[in-house]
Amino acid sequence: MRPIHAFVALIVISMSVSAQTSAWLKPGGYERPEGAAGPAIVPLPSSVTMGTGAFTLKKSTAIIAETALKPLARQLAGWLNPATGFDLEVRGSAPSSPSIQLKLQGSLASKLGAEGYRLTATQKAVTISAATEAGVFYGMQTLRQLLPVAIFRSAAVAAPADVGWTIPAVTIEDSPRFSWRGAHLDTSRHFMPKEFVKKFIDLLALHKLNRFHWHLTDDQGWRLEIRRYPKLTEIASWRAETLIGLDVSDATTRQFDGRRYGGFYTQDDAREIVAYAAARFITVVPEIEMPGHSQAVIAAYPELGSTSEPAQPRTNWGVSPFLLNADDSTIQFMKDVLAEVIDIFPGAWIHVGGDEAVKTQWKGNPRIQARIEELGLHDEAELQSWFIRQMDSFLASKGRRLVGWDEILDGGLAKGATVMSWRGLDGAVAAARSGHDAVLTPTSHTYFDYYQSRDTAHEPLAIGGFLPLERVYTWEPMPATLEPEFQSHILGVQGQLWTEYLPTPKAVEYHAFPRLTALAEVAWTATAQRTIEDFTRRLTTHLERLAILDVNFRKQP
Repeated sequence: MRPIHAFVALIVISMSVSAQTSAWLKPGGYERPEGAAGPAIVPLPSSVTMGTGAFTLKKSTAIIAETALKPLARQLAGWLNPATGFDLEVRGSAPSSPSIQLKLQGSLASKLGAEGYRLTATQKAVTISAATEAGVFYGMQTLRQLLPVAIFRSAAVAAPADVGWTIPAVTIEDSPRFSWRGAHLDTSRHFMPKEFVKKFIDLLALHKLNRFHWHLTDDQGWRLEIRRYPKLTEIASWRAETLIGLDVSDATTRQFDGRRYGGFYTQDDAREIVAYAAARFITVVPEIEMPGHSQAVIAAYPELGSTSEPAQPRTNWGVSPFLLNADDSTIQFMKDVLAEVIDIFPGAWIHVGGDEAVKTQWKGNPRIQARIEELGLHDEAELQSWFIRQMDSFLASKGRRLVGWDEILDGGLAKGATVMSWRGLDGAVAAARSGHDAVLTPTSHTYFDYYQSRDTAHEPLAIGGFLPLERVYTWEPMPATLEPEFQSHILGVQGQLWTEYLPTPKAVEYHAFPRLTALAEVAWTATAQRTIEDFTRRLTTHLERLAILDVNFRKQP
């Protein structure tokens, strides 16, 4: 787990505004006729121009899509069916009656990019056009938010009496600021059921996030089936018990629940989740920790360790001293693991951790010291860099890219590595200046296991820290010190959900939302277009959607 930093309290925002209103930005953002109400779309689109009238969704409405877009058309029909009861027909040509039309239009790529879209709604039709299927999908998410919030119900309900199932006449042109819009979920400290992982992915998709960073291994448990090494699920996936309360420094005062705890995802489970995410244009980025955060794997295979001290999957939190050794056999073991990971996860990126590798065991191990000398290295930091480079070369040979936390900069960065900068932004700046891509994940703005209020007595137990909603939302992520010529290496931003103190799906939801909603807008919308007042107004309506979806979000003051 990452260290805790205290944060300065910011102003508590008021939520006592009408769900039917929205602030409007100056040219380049929203425009509207006098007296028109604005849609509560999250994240905020690049440009919205309100028209006159509305499109009414009816039983007779058809969804028109070319062959390549038929799966998306059926997905949209599936979204709209439960609440309305309408079994909308999907067809390839336009009928005479009003319709929803999905179109691929390659020429939009130059203006809106690969993930942008144009949505127009008139009294006769709603048209979503984009250069790619992903853009059409994001346009569909916006369409859902243009309808009354009841559209998110999972069973038939009466249309709102005042408006019906209508979409206001509007023209939207929209595209994201960053290509990496991510959310991380730690399922090692506390295992999360497969069905919740899929629900979490649905929530990412609703917010137009496109990366799911799946933290699968750590000191407290190994969560992915590796068929070549069955002890990883037989032994490393189960700990004897779990700490109760805060992880205090005095080990003699710690209390434990006395219950065996664990679980893992089969390879078929993982493939199901990957396919589920892909259908929502989300790339799953698996994380297999090394050389630190490896106490559980060393418990299963002691020969991988750097000490003769016996290990068991860790039952409390904090940073474990157990490190993998640097023997050729250990390097091969981890390559074997990654080979199976690659077979399950088709995305470009594989995360290998690399963080918080305390070098005490390496310093005290004559075999490790001999290895450093044999390889012509200067110290333990360079040995870790060498270890990571072995994984980088292996992944590159398989057409994949290595991702690691910013400690992988220490001792020299592997050739193809992408850096996740969590200890502030200096790691991202250093990586970008050296020609490497980086994702911004600083504790100060993206660690959602931190408290949401300074009144911690009335909040669920958390690891510490303080990260209020408005601090997330008002963040300008691009490092001010990074020269313009290197800024293209900043891929985007990502929210982190470490689960030492988030033992259940509902606890994860409480800590994630609405802060992840705010970060999604930071990732999608240009800073100049965002104001906390406008976000607050739109959030009022958006929280109604989350409530319908049974999300245990933290209510705002």
